[in-house]
Amino acid sequence: MISPTLKNTLYLLADDFTHCCTICHLSCQQAAASSLSADLDKITSWSNTWNMSFSILTNLSLSPCLSKRTDVKKDFDGFQQLFHRFLQEKGPSLDWDCLQRPPVIPYESVRERQLPPDVSDLLNQLVVVKLNGGLGTSMGCKGPKSLISVRSDNTFLDLTLQQIEHLNITYNSDVPLVLMNSFNTDEDTQKILQKYGHCKVKIYTFNQSRFPRINKETLLPIATSVTDDGSDAWYPPGHGDLYDSLMASGLMSKLLAQGKELMFVSNIDNLGATVDLHILQHLLAPPCGERCEFVMEVTNKTRADFVGDKIPKGGMLYDGKLRLLEIAQVPKQHVDDFKSVSKFKIFNTNNLWMSLSAIKRLLESSSVDMEVIVNNKTLEGGLNIIQMETAVGAAMKSFDNALGINVPRSRFLPVKTSSDLLLVMSNLYSMRAGSLTMSERREFLTVPLIKLGSSFTKVQDFLRRFASIPDLLELDHLTVSGDVTFGKDVTPRIPRGHPDSLQAPPAEVLTCIR
Repeated sequence: MISPTLKNTLYLLADDFTHCCTICHLSCQQAAASSLSADLDKITSWSNTWNMSFSILTNLSLSPCLSKRTDVKKDFDGFQQLFHRFLQEKGPSLDWDCLQRPPVIPYESVRERQLPPDVSDLLNQLVVVKLNGGLGTSMGCKGPKSLISVRSDNTFLDLTLQQIEHLNITYNSDVPLVLMNSFNTDEDTQKILQKYGHCKVKIYTFNQSRFPRINKETLLPIATSVTDDGSDAWYPPGHGDLYDSLMASGLMSKLLAQGKELMFVSNIDNLGATVDLHILQHLLAPPCGERCEFVMEVTNKTRADFVGDKIPKGGMLYDGKLRLLEIAQVPKQHVDDFKSVSKFKIFNTNNLWMSLSAIKRLLESSSVDMEVIVNNKTLEGGLNIIQMETAVGAAMKSFDNALGINVPRSRFLPVKTSSDLLLVMSNLYSMRAGSLTMSERREFLTVPLIKLGSSFTKVQDFLRRFASIPDLLELDHLTVSGDVTFGKDVTPRIPRGHPDSLQAPPAEVLTCIR
């Protein structure tokens, strides 16, 4: 544990690189007076680390490489601000009794309005932003997750571009795609973008920040210099970094100059996050005449949201402002309430619509407020580290007239695991112009609950164990563990149990697996 004295000292150290030595000297005197010899060593170490960091920044400012110099300074400034807040915050930051049900309207009330004759006027004010900073490592793949094939040899990126191109061709509009890459995904993404030169979609990219990982015990950065390219030394600080990085890239000003008013942000692995013309109209031409600056799409929880360690994020009204509520902010005695379906019926899909001019206004006045998310991790060598992150939806409380829209579950179709991949590759869905829709032959409104074992975690193992994707139209739930392979044209209906080894023959109808 870190004492309050040390934490306050670290805050001061991070607050001003140029005064590190002076602050350390004063802090050492205070620490000695208090017999805090253990803290003294940490304070001195912190002084040396931040002094070195400041020296590196100074040297970079003399470098002829302006772009690198600017990027590094932006990253250090952003990390410094986030680290300050981490040192200041002491735990859950809300009063549970102040929570109220959020102002959420049903999607049906938005959809019932008739669209205008010329939809292109609305679309020409729109920018589609996809969060593209994640790798496919959790599914056993190298490189950006957006480049994993998910349907008919189409990747997430392929499907996204097909969707937007279909809009632009159908309505003679100009909706661009903006990708927020990370240092992990940018190089591979830039290479693959060359194949879309014929596509009728303008594509822009920018990079989110690169922050140093912190040793949990010492609170020291793992990286020894800004040129330390070790994969464990740095991390992208969450999608809440979108606001600052978009502005710093110059792309915000460029889009506003093109007449763009609205930004639709979503995870690139959410195949249900397509442009909805009715929501677009609700924001740009509101029925009451007063525009919302921020809309969060929420949807109802189902049993699938509590498989494994999934904990959905919810939107709640707090002190008169709509805000994103995450489990890290919840007092321990109310965690079970937070997980309850009866008390928190909806959650955030991370499909977000926001005003570009409002973002610019808030950034220029330093009014974008997002909670710090502390992500604890253990590296391969056993070193415990922390990552300080922010979530893009957490800024909703900073916007005027923020609103939640309770959308159909079809707008939340993320592919996080091989179990999700099985769903979207199956005959449960049909595909048109890059969009997936539930098959009319499916009798149930919900998708099956699927839990594939560890033998299916990696995409290459998943594909090897399915000679063809099974017929899932009549499936309610499927749990598979152990050494299981599926032949061609298999139809599972009510499988259950945990066999040690099983091979489903071709054309088999599995009504019970024991």
